[in-house]
Amino acid sequence: MSRQNLLPRTAPFGDGERASLDAVLGSATPVQRAWLAGFLAGLDAAGGQPAAAPSAPPKAAEPLTILYASESGNSEALAGNVAKLARKQGFKPKVVDFSDLDVATLPKAGKLVAIAATWGEGEPPARAVRAYGELMGEGAPRIDGVDFAVLALGDTSYVEFCAIGKALDARLEALGGKRAAARADLDLDFEKPAADWIKNTLKALAPAEAPDNVVAVDFARAAPGEDDEAELSREPVVVEVVEHVNLNSSRSDKETIHLALAFEDGAPAYEPGDSLEIFPENDPQLVDEILSAAGLSGDEALRKALLAERDITTLSAATIERFVKATGHADAQKLIESGEARAWIEGRHLIDLLATFPAPLTAEHLNTITRPLPPRAYSIASSRKEVGDEVHLAIVAVRYETHGRARSGVASVHVADRIRDGAKLRVRVKPNRHFRLPQDPATDIIMVGPGTGVAPFRAFVQERRAIEAPGRSWLFFGDRHFLHDFLYQLEWQEALEDGSLTKIDVAFSRDQPEKIYVQNRITHNAQELVSWLEGGAHFYVCGDAKNMAKDVRAAVVRAYEIAKSLSPADAEAQVAALERSHRYQQDVY
Repeated sequence: MSRQNLLPRTAPFGDGERASLDAVLGSATPVQRAWLAGFLAGLDAAGGQPAAAPSAPPKAAEPLTILYASESGNSEALAGNVAKLARKQGFKPKVVDFSDLDVATLPKAGKLVAIAATWGEGEPPARAVRAYGELMGEGAPRIDGVDFAVLALGDTSYVEFCAIGKALDARLEALGGKRAAARADLDLDFEKPAADWIKNTLKALAPAEAPDNVVAVDFARAAPGEDDEAELSREPVVVEVVEHVNLNSSRSDKETIHLALAFEDGAPAYEPGDSLEIFPENDPQLVDEILSAAGLSGDEALRKALLAERDITTLSAATIERFVKATGHADAQKLIESGEARAWIEGRHLIDLLATFPAPLTAEHLNTITRPLPPRAYSIASSRKEVGDEVHLAIVAVRYETHGRARSGVASVHVADRIRDGAKLRVRVKPNRHFRLPQDPATDIIMVGPGTGVAPFRAFVQERRAIEAPGRSWLFFGDRHFLHDFLYQLEWQEALEDGSLTKIDVAFSRDQPEKIYVQNRITHNAQELVSWLEGGAHFYVCGDAKNMAKDVRAAVVRAYEIAKSLSPADAEAQVAALERSHRYQQDVY
């Protein structure tokens, strides 16, 4: 977005002077502009000479550390929002990624805002694991005198809702910090409550007597994350499906859809490593079941809203509480009071609640009980340099059964079953600056992507082919069966032939009695893999965070033990060093 020119062309300055003044004034806060106005007025009054001794020298801006732990980018973007508003209010903010945090510096933070996402079953985001562990460990320093506030992001469909933010809030207090504002625990629809929390928290952190002449002359470029505010409010665009292909064979027990989407007005400026959010629609049959269970069949306006706007699958303890508040259902109330609600909801959806505890509902009740339907993000499997105004995705259809009822993934089965060539979808690009190819194309890369985790590496290989990158590339791919589940097999063979892919190792877990996974291939190639890493290669992992990513990391540690005859502790230090230098990157889910 271009900056608005503040000075008219008629101003008595040359083009270069006018541009420089616009750059300074356009970035200045209201406090800074007011100070400059007063300074210039005083300068004129003194005959063009600076006053010898200002009556009230400007005070230094209040430093503010903004710490974030992010996996999908939401916490990072919110950290940028905090920094923007803080700067306008006279703070001097510093944005710090948990992956770059030196815990020993926290006692000097003074004022601290921490924004933390919870991942998986109550775990910190992958990049935050090291520093989070140090902060929770016995060696963490005291932070007496530090005023802090914590914003926690989570998902109420998980039992450990906002667990990391809660633990961080308690830990900062235990280490001697003073809570300046109450913690907020926010669900997926966090934008509005987060904005309110940020505004109120900065007021709470402001000095008791806000000085009128605070100067924070800081015209540096925005800190990481500060340009991401628009990412959360940017409107989705409509695209057309131009290719819809099942990548698995007809004999596979999986269904992976290769989806090619065309942008009418040109593809947005996405990069390999970014994701694309799909705004899906719910299963019409499930919508009708919910309307019937609620006694609202025939309400077409409500049906339309449930199809595209409300999350009608997620069931959480909070959902049951809202249901009881809306209906007063005695048996559902007993479920909460017994303490068994959390165990009962496991494997169940909203329809189970309505069927088990029947009660007449209104459209307003359903709106209160449910939350907005969030988009689903998928790794982009293409490079604009090769596919032009398209975006490609690889989406596996999620289908399973629990408690005697068939279940399905909202977005994945919407794509697999109800989308075909020519259909329209609403989408939005979600940048991921923490999963990027090396700036130097001569750098070697190692990619680990089993199943649809291979998607971003298709984009990596396309990009490196287009720019004729001289660096080597090595792919580890795994799935169930070679004959039925080798995603993009022909493309990888062509890439090996044209040199855009140097080496590929595959692991098909069910083609032999003993299951083999990508981590086994990593251990088997320990000497060569460590040689690549010692030569400066970057290591990338994409896919399942719960098991695969942890097993792969353990395999890399084991590879260092084997290749360099290191102790487990020393091998772990080698991998931790790769992470801290951003040469070990993960995009996991």
